[in-house]
Order: sequence, then C-alpha cells, then structure tokens
Amino acid sequence: MKTKQWSVQINIGEDGKNTHVRATLTTMNGMTIEGSGHARRNPRDRAVPEIGDELAAGRALIDLGHRLVQLANAEVAQSAAGL
Repeated sequence: MKTKQWSVQINIGEDGKNTHVRATLTTMNGMTIEGSGHARRNPRDRAVPEIGDELAAGRALIDLGHRLVQLANAEVAQSAAGL
C-alpha cells in the first residue's frame, strides 16, 4: 500500500467581532486548493476568540472539501469525455 501525505495550512485573522480563515491544501505534487470561512460574534455574546476560530476554521475546511470534490468531479467528466 502506498501512502501519500497532503498538508493543510490554516491561517486565522481576527478583526474585532469577525474571524476570517483561509485553509490551503497542498498535495505532494505541489497543487494547492483553498477554502475560506468566516465567523462573526454577536455583540451580546461574551468574547471567546477560540469559538470564532473553530467556527471559521470548520467552515473553511468544509469549503475546501467542497472545492476538492468539485475538482475531482470536473476531472472525472474530462476523463470520461476523452474516452
């Protein structure tokens, strides 16, 4: 069995009540795919930065997963068209 390793880097930026995250996947051959996520704290909520980080990072990873599936679907369609 061959093992491959892909890396995901999570960059978190906070601006007051807003948290923005960029998740970047890098494959072994150097291809990169990015996803993004955002979270906004309600002004009435207590400031707990970790919660915003977690929400925004989770949303960025979900976005990244959707983009990865879309890429695979496009490559399958392209491959099938070439048959």
